[in-house]
Amino acid sequence: MLFYVIVFLVITSFLFEAFLEYLNSKIRSAELPDELTGIYDEDKYRKSIEYEKVKQRFTLLSGMFSLILVLAMLFLGGFAVVDEISRYYSSNPVIIALLFFGIIMFAADILHIPFDWYGTFVIEERFGFNKSTPFIFFTDKIKGWLLGIIIGGGLLALITWFYYQTTNWFWVYALLLVSAFMVFMNLFYSSLIVPLFNKQTPLEDGELRDSISSMSRHAGFRLDDIFVIDGSKRSTKANAYFAGLGRKKRIVLFDTLISDLSVSEIVGVLAHEIGHYKKKHIISGMIVSVIITAITLYLLSVMVSNPELSSALGASQASFHVGLVAFGILYSPVSAIFGLFTNWLSRKNEFEADRFAAEHHHPEYLAEALKKLSVKNLSNLQPHPLYVFVHYSHPPLLKRLDALKKLDHK
Repeated sequence: MLFYVIVFLVITSFLFEAFLEYLNSKIRSAELPDELTGIYDEDKYRKSIEYEKVKQRFTLLSGMFSLILVLAMLFLGGFAVVDEISRYYSSNPVIIALLFFGIIMFAADILHIPFDWYGTFVIEERFGFNKSTPFIFFTDKIKGWLLGIIIGGGLLALITWFYYQTTNWFWVYALLLVSAFMVFMNLFYSSLIVPLFNKQTPLEDGELRDSISSMSRHAGFRLDDIFVIDGSKRSTKANAYFAGLGRKKRIVLFDTLISDLSVSEIVGVLAHEIGHYKKKHIISGMIVSVIITAITLYLLSVMVSNPELSSALGASQASFHVGLVAFGILYSPVSAIFGLFTNWLSRKNEFEADRFAAEHHHPEYLAEALKKLSVKNLSNLQPHPLYVFVHYSHPPLLKRLDALKKLDHK
């Protein structure tokens, strides 16, 4: 029965995602809607519609491929086979878990390389976004694998070791480990991980830096570290983000953002990012993540020792690593509910950060920046409300513009 519950959840998840994509496709208008006049012109709008259609078909195809792989592993006893291979090379439960997940993750990534390649060098290339090269593509893959082995493998080894050492209380030690890792990555991700993939250079003195510094002082925010990242080596899409806490905080601008927006518009975007920090969204987000992680790990500690989890995947011996896979699938509905909450909270925070930016910089500059970035990225400006509710961490552009317009009229 447990096996068929797992199969049901895997299939239902895929069908629900396909249904959301269908709803999103049906809401699109073939003609430029009145509310998008002044944002998209006819040609850009048609191109955005075509981009969405291509991405939707590609998402459906890659999702079907993943579904077939998972079902094959379930019905053909693939997880049991990988478990036996792992046990052949070691009797240590930590080493077995590392081999088990290493084989599965590496094989899955290898099998998905054609999809990653097609998405980058066919779809993104066709619509003028791709700036990557085959060399960058494969070196990124290798770096990702190495980071997965070092960071992912290290965390998995410690969590597995905690389980076999403490069993019922392992979730407390695992929570402390994961929480410490969250804080560490928030503090050092931009300075330790990002340089492995991109070059970051301090923003040069000039009008842009002076304008950013002026706005930061007005907002009561001390900002010393402003970096520019060479995002253009992979894509024409633009972005900016805030990283770190306390004295380790920094703003990172994509070079494409600097080339696409005016100085005032860039300052508007950064005022929004500073708003996240001043409104304590980063801290509150970490607290929510820790709470969700605590609930997940506690339920895992209660369920993972049940031998039925391992036997449902065909394994001859009960183990933490096989039980973890089964738990992950069974837990997916609960995880989805948490995802709905965190996305809702994120959208709420985006409105608050927009309001902060409007209070410390002119609202129209952020509005114009959002319009330009959306058009540049061929964004879907009329997503289905249910799709937004399930997947969007940011409010749709039109809702953000409407909120900014109301602030501008106050």
